[in-house]
Amino acid sequence: MTASTTQQTLGARLERELRDALDGEVAFDDYTRHLFSRDASMYSITPLGVAFPRHEGDVAAAVRIAAGLGVPIVPRGAGTSLVGQTVGPGLVLDTSRHLNRVLEIDPVARTALVEVGVVQDQLNQAAAEHGLMFGPDTSTSNRATIGGMIGNNSAGSGSLTYGMTIDHVRALDVVLADGSRTRFEPVGEAERQRRAAADTLEGRIYRALPELAEANAAVIEERMPAFWRRACGYRLDRLGEPFDLAKFVVGAEGTLVIATRALVDLVPKPARTVYAVGHFTDAASAISATTDALACDPHQVELMDRTILELSRQKIEFADLGNVLVGDPGALLFVSFTGDDEAQLIAKLDQLDRQWQRSGHGYHTLRAVTPAEQAALLKVRKSSLGLLMAAGEGTRRPLAFVEDTAVDPVHLAEYTKRFKEILDEHGMEAGFYGHCSVGCLHIRPFVDLTDPAEVARMRTVAEAVKDLVAEYGGVNSSEHGDGLARSEFNREIFGDQLYEAMREVKRLFDPGNVLNPGKIVDAPPMTENLRDRDALPPAPPLRTSLDFEVVGGMRGAADRCMNIGACRKSTAGVMCPSYIATKSEEHSTRGRANALVKALSEPDPHAALGDERLHEILDLCLMCKACKSECPMSVDMASLKAEALAHHHEIHGTPLRSRAFSAIRALNRLGSATAPLSNLPGRIGLLRRLLERALGITAARPLPVFHRDNLLRWFRRKPAAGGSLGAVTWLADSFTTYTEPHIGRAGIELLERAGWRVELAGGGCCGRSSMSKGMLEDAKEKAAALVTSLHRDTTADSPIVGCEPSCVLMLREEHTALLPGAASVADRVKQVEELLVEAIDAGRLVLRADSRLAGRRIVFHGHCHQKAEVGTAATMALLRRIPGAQVVEIDAGCCGMAGSFGFESEHYDTSMAVGGDRLFPALAAESEETIVAATGVSCRQQIFHGAGRTAWHPVELVREALAGPEA
Repeated sequence: MTASTTQQTLGARLERELRDALDGEVAFDDYTRHLFSRDASMYSITPLGVAFPRHEGDVAAAVRIAAGLGVPIVPRGAGTSLVGQTVGPGLVLDTSRHLNRVLEIDPVARTALVEVGVVQDQLNQAAAEHGLMFGPDTSTSNRATIGGMIGNNSAGSGSLTYGMTIDHVRALDVVLADGSRTRFEPVGEAERQRRAAADTLEGRIYRALPELAEANAAVIEERMPAFWRRACGYRLDRLGEPFDLAKFVVGAEGTLVIATRALVDLVPKPARTVYAVGHFTDAASAISATTDALACDPHQVELMDRTILELSRQKIEFADLGNVLVGDPGALLFVSFTGDDEAQLIAKLDQLDRQWQRSGHGYHTLRAVTPAEQAALLKVRKSSLGLLMAAGEGTRRPLAFVEDTAVDPVHLAEYTKRFKEILDEHGMEAGFYGHCSVGCLHIRPFVDLTDPAEVARMRTVAEAVKDLVAEYGGVNSSEHGDGLARSEFNREIFGDQLYEAMREVKRLFDPGNVLNPGKIVDAPPMTENLRDRDALPPAPPLRTSLDFEVVGGMRGAADRCMNIGACRKSTAGVMCPSYIATKSEEHSTRGRANALVKALSEPDPHAALGDERLHEILDLCLMCKACKSECPMSVDMASLKAEALAHHHEIHGTPLRSRAFSAIRALNRLGSATAPLSNLPGRIGLLRRLLERALGITAARPLPVFHRDNLLRWFRRKPAAGGSLGAVTWLADSFTTYTEPHIGRAGIELLERAGWRVELAGGGCCGRSSMSKGMLEDAKEKAAALVTSLHRDTTADSPIVGCEPSCVLMLREEHTALLPGAASVADRVKQVEELLVEAIDAGRLVLRADSRLAGRRIVFHGHCHQKAEVGTAATMALLRRIPGAQVVEIDAGCCGMAGSFGFESEHYDTSMAVGGDRLFPALAAESEETIVAATGVSCRQQIFHGAGRTAWHPVELVREALAGPEA
């Protein structure tokens, strides 16, 4: 029997026993195994299977079953480890899907009891109601789980004040290596002896561990790194008095126990935080200014170098940064101060400013005192990791293997200089950012793992940096852990005796070596299991309708994903709606990207794209395009899904419903021509149920109402208007033209009043509906026809505007990917809001101060494509021109409708779950007097159906506020 056959047999038995024993889900299919073979590191190891425990009993049962079969167990939270802690053979336990409840907040004791899958920001939202928060503040706080932070001993930008996770853990509910459950907490000597008397694995731990620590006390004192901020090795120095196993297993990376619940300390949330942002010509100058900053007793001192700043300028979500920076800094140093007294905080800023001026540090210091002043700066700072990852090209990526060293900040400038000399000696470039206040810089050299010479050079650099760290009395890892990248060096770092003591710790807790083996002790070489070299064959050729060559083909486009998990956030932004609704890895952008990488690595990628399991993984993608802007790597899942659907249709045929939605313009035109008769199906329950049975269009959602007097008819009969400013082209989209013609009328009337001569482009569909269904050749034909008509029927170089973002932006974005020569039209596309704001500011449009909108609150929800491609600034600027209106943009993510997606029966519940996550509650919290504005037709439909509110297009509101005899 071959090893492969043995593994298959073992996997089948493990799967069978888990399915019988667990209430949670179990997945052993090839796609799920591939999805969980990766984390945010440079490693890839395919597991036997994945379990999603629903409760603590499931965790215990899974460990008991796997251990009984000798199968390794890899606990996993968000899977954002940078050094390979959450990949391994055997069984992956994903605790993030179900074990994610905040069980109790005790504001008096200042503690929280949470399940380990709770996300840091989720805990902070619950704690904020009591003026509290969890102290360690990681840059991944919007997806990092508390369990992952405990396993890793995470810290963050505020560690100078709050320390590390180990300093905030009071007690842990854990599952031991034999599947037994217990609670680790500080115990006195009498209680320790009582527990030690038991003839159990727990009893043996309580008996033997104190003896082991005592026997090695001298070497622990001598060889354990003195630097306080460390996340390496086992914490034999933190057993404490009283004896505390809860703190001892923090940072053990799941190699000793698997935690299920945690009792953690909370800290008071600072009343005020102010920032000084020093501008420097280069990173070395900024690092040299750290000592002066530390003399002012700051909360944090953070560095960002030019690489990250330049990358931020390429992302729409960071566009505001350019408005606050002065000159062209080569590095920024963020220095924050926290407290209750604003005057004292301002005095701290003054002190720092004077100190830097005396020392000649930097060329400008920006003050950010209010939350509004800080927003753009802090958003970029928190995104440093993701932005730096985006600097890679192809298989040459900035990798984490020496990115987490730390030394005393007093030595940081000299240490960094010598670190840079090592990189220069080996011809490696790197990006710099990190926590200067605690001597930790995240330096990520660029390495091509497919090149054996570069892999060898990577190892040489890792060894040289390890020696440099030791010379300065620092640590090899200060917050990211050992994992697969650094564990190999622990014997040399700790010395033979202390390392052997750590091996004995592992044997004591895990006699069968089943808990995340190969981490911290007895690790493989750091150059094994590399994802680009060992896990992927060369990409087979594949013909595609869309052009992916700029990113190395379709697989290259999918493999841009570096698994940092930004698509798993759920408290801000849009990405990723389906993950927010399901909490399922396969329904995140990362999951889909990894699934596509697997399919596109098969010998016949075209056939693999027709796989039904792959289709299932892609199915819930709403094609919102948020990943294109919010993913640091700009993974464009909407385009990837469209291409994959095209191949699926080529193999299996195109479904009738997809063809119907692709022909939406023709259907809407017919509906308008036959109105009001065509509106009857929407009002008669029997007809709705028949429609659902025939086409799978849900009967639970109202259908759009057709208008016989559509926009085209109205425009043809209205008097022509001259325009002193020249021509502007109005795109008569396939939706509002026939179902909401009053919006187009409002926009056209505003443009004409502003001095434009409006030309109506009503010659055809832009192709959006076809592209969303993967009918790419049909989309090309429609795009070509529309581009031809725009060239033929409209004034050359006239701006092209409209009221439906998905259609207008189709011309600007997707047409250039579908058609050669479409750029001339794409360059003409503008937002109608831009023209209207300019007209109002120039006095060509005058808005009344006494309209019904004066004194009213307007909440605005932007269309996903608008947010992803051009942002919402122009729309907000237009709404804020309405006299007396109080305008607020709600950060409520995606509405969940996504065009046809929300009409499809099998997607209806997901659609409503997405809207119900943030949008519906946000609108429910508004008074009846609040006016709701939304740019997207789908958004307005979803808001009416899910929140019971009428949403207005912004141009309608501006038209209503228009002054003058024709208003």
